[in-house]
Amino acid sequence: MSACAMSICSFAQNTVMRAGKIKSASIKAQEVKITLENGEANVTVYSPSIIRVRLNNQQLADDFSYAVIAKPVETKSTITQNSNEIVISTDSLKAVIGKNPFSVAFYTPAGELINEDEKGLTSSWIGTEVTDYKKMQEGERFVGLGEKTGNLDRRGFGYTNWNSDFFGYAANQDPLYASIPFYIGIHHGLNYGIFLDNTYETDFNFGASNDRFSSFSAKGGELNYYFIYNKKVADIISSYTSLTGRMQLPPLWSLGYQQNRYSYYPDTEVLRIAQTLREKKIPADGITLDIHYMENYKLFTWNKERFADPKAMNEKLQSMGFKTTVIVDPGIKVEKGYEAYESGLKNDVFIKYSDGQNYTGQVWPGWCHFPDFTSEKGRNWWKGELKYLTNTGVSGIWNDMNEISTWGQKMPNNVLFNYDSHPTTHLQAHNVYALQMARSSYEGARAILNKRPFILTRAGFAGLQRYTAIWTGDNRAEDDHMLAGVRLLNSLGLSGVPFTGMDIGGFTGNPSVGLYTRWMQLGAFIPYFRNHTQLNTKSSEPWAFGEEVLEISRNYISLRYKLLPYLYSTFYEASQDGLPVVRSLAIDYTHDSKIYEPVFQNQFTFGKSFLVAPVESGKDFMKIYFPKGKWYNLYNDAEESGGKEKIEELTIQKLPVYVKESSIIPMQSLIQSTVEKPTDTLSIHVYKGSVPNTFVYYEDDGTTYDYEAGSFYKRSMTYDPATNTIVMNKAEGKAASSFKNIALILHGFDGLGNIKVNGTNYSLQDGSISFLSAISKFDPQGTFSNADGCKVKMTVFRNESGEMKIVM
Repeated sequence: MSACAMSICSFAQNTVMRAGKIKSASIKAQEVKITLENGEANVTVYSPSIIRVRLNNQQLADDFSYAVIAKPVETKSTITQNSNEIVISTDSLKAVIGKNPFSVAFYTPAGELINEDEKGLTSSWIGTEVTDYKKMQEGERFVGLGEKTGNLDRRGFGYTNWNSDFFGYAANQDPLYASIPFYIGIHHGLNYGIFLDNTYETDFNFGASNDRFSSFSAKGGELNYYFIYNKKVADIISSYTSLTGRMQLPPLWSLGYQQNRYSYYPDTEVLRIAQTLREKKIPADGITLDIHYMENYKLFTWNKERFADPKAMNEKLQSMGFKTTVIVDPGIKVEKGYEAYESGLKNDVFIKYSDGQNYTGQVWPGWCHFPDFTSEKGRNWWKGELKYLTNTGVSGIWNDMNEISTWGQKMPNNVLFNYDSHPTTHLQAHNVYALQMARSSYEGARAILNKRPFILTRAGFAGLQRYTAIWTGDNRAEDDHMLAGVRLLNSLGLSGVPFTGMDIGGFTGNPSVGLYTRWMQLGAFIPYFRNHTQLNTKSSEPWAFGEEVLEISRNYISLRYKLLPYLYSTFYEASQDGLPVVRSLAIDYTHDSKIYEPVFQNQFTFGKSFLVAPVESGKDFMKIYFPKGKWYNLYNDAEESGGKEKIEELTIQKLPVYVKESSIIPMQSLIQSTVEKPTDTLSIHVYKGSVPNTFVYYEDDGTTYDYEAGSFYKRSMTYDPATNTIVMNKAEGKAASSFKNIALILHGFDGLGNIKVNGTNYSLQDGSISFLSAISKFDPQGTFSNADGCKVKMTVFRNESGEMKIVM
């Protein structure tokens, strides 16, 4: 190498500051404190399966996080060191910290390498940007990272986390509205998770433009990440949500169908939509109002010409079984005499420039100030202002434009935030602004209403699941957007967010009849089921596309309502272990290479029982992959063997949906809203299989927080094919079930004539059930309507709170 080249190389190296070698290390209980050549590090055992790594090229900062709410769990661990390395061991995970230079490698207790720093690069800074480089393993896959477009397997691509407002975004746009810097790596039968707890703009590289490493970096702040190892991806998600929190149970009505557009007004139009839904027997629970309900788009106002008496309108809607959700934006119009503006000034709650002047940005109302949701004072002010809306009968708060979005999309970086007494700039506060707005809305509405509110957000950060549902923003009425939306929901689910949705039918543009139909069918299997379209587009209500589309849409919405016991129980599970409602196949079939192929990557499971295959409009045939096990066609119980792909002939009336063998699925009679009570018979559908399965059934009042004091009804139900038994364990909780009878409906149990329930004989009747007919029902005597559908065995018996053992 020439002297000139050596000089350039030396200069380049000097611009990259590496952590360097360990100068000293002290061990205390579960923690190692390290002094480096260039800064400080800290490695902490957070739990048997989680190890935290912090790194700063100066002194470590105060330990503060909006995302992580957990404290380290007292863990039996061993920490030793010699001249070359420090070894940390728990019963689940081992970390080896190299001393020259500082580097970290993670192993299973058996010594298998899970993940390690790339030895030549490790961790370093370029200016204020800190990066950790990881060796990319042979065949390694990467999934998750929250609201990210692209393939399920993210290898070969790079992504940026910076909450951004992109109206009508491209199907491959990055970044989007929310930032969740958590991903899962998969290789050689192993899986691990990495959560980078840093709210600055961050970048993740999974082998984009290089074949040497994966990496994650932040434009400022510390390298602060949590390494998670579990044998199953589901357990990695549970471990991650043990750090960042889990969702509260939502109000039951929010799981029903929601009708929206930008915008419904005046009040007579809102009531017309609600009345038409009822007249056409389309089950629904929510009407959502966009920005035109306000006076000149000013927050905490109603347009008096369009909504002369909003309280009376909302009371009328409630009498019809509807709840009202309204949009709120953070921008407070600068207007003398406007109550919210004057109150905000008086309470000094707005974010400011570095010279103390309130920041002003332009959005819908014009020039606006913005509350500082990163301050307790700002959050408390917001909670007080929400009373204006709740006093008029509003039940749901929809947080929008909270990236922060302003015209020009370029908020100055010298805008200051309190950051809960850790003063900082827009650079660090930007990505958590929406999280704290959602927090303010949730905590305020909960306190005011004294019952469960529904909170929706467009933007957010890791931990958003504690407060809010999220939808994927201003999508387009295009097939690739419908499928990209599925992958966004799958990725959010992999990242600890269970309550997710997208604008059904597409927000911008006009869907074709075929696309609208397919999207409405799909919506029945999405956690937040909202139909939404923008201004100056064709009406998007189910009756706007003709009688056949109306019938198909009504059938799938009706199926959704009959499945509410299953769906609500799945939401309960999410509140306990963090697992999503919409589940990427990477959760349960992690090491099956087929599920990552683009042709199959849009398939997902709805809970753990239903396999859903989204369909592009206009398709007459599609290829479907059936993972390991046996699967039943939802509509006729035809059986499919797992581990194979199949070309399926399609009809517009049916979305391909299959039920996993051994599934236990509780269903109820059809209702038109969650205000209406179903019949007193709960049907339990059991699908014959070769593997045991347990389903936790859950009920509560769906409205209050009384369940926190034990007012719920819960029982686990287990099907064991080895003993040919179904056991419904003794019910837990202080509440009684709202169902007095159980209709046991058996799929695939041909030839079975009778069963014993706690020793009493019950004869089984032959029957047929059509899941898609809005009028399909049975009564406690076992009378069926519809001759087509699934041929089943069925009987009805009394629902007892004690253990019920069913022998077949």
